[in-house]
Amino acid sequence: MTDPETTARNRYFVIAGSRIAGVAGALLGLVLIGRAQILEQKILGTAIVLSALLMIAIVPRALARRWRTPPQN
Repeated sequence: MTDPETTARNRYFVIAGSRIAGVAGALLGLVLIGRAQILEQKILGTAIVLSALLMIAIVPRALARRWRTPPQN
């Protein structure tokens, strides 16, 4: 129903959006660390930053691997 170019464009936007969401999460964590008054808030901010960096590293690669073109035999 949809042509391959539209599908590829939409998948590219999803991968780019996942990267942007990861960066936004890391920035949120850094702001939380910077404004933290107590240790628990700093720990939470650090956890958010680490999980966002992990998301930036893993999610786009997993999506690209899932959506790659199958090899032609």
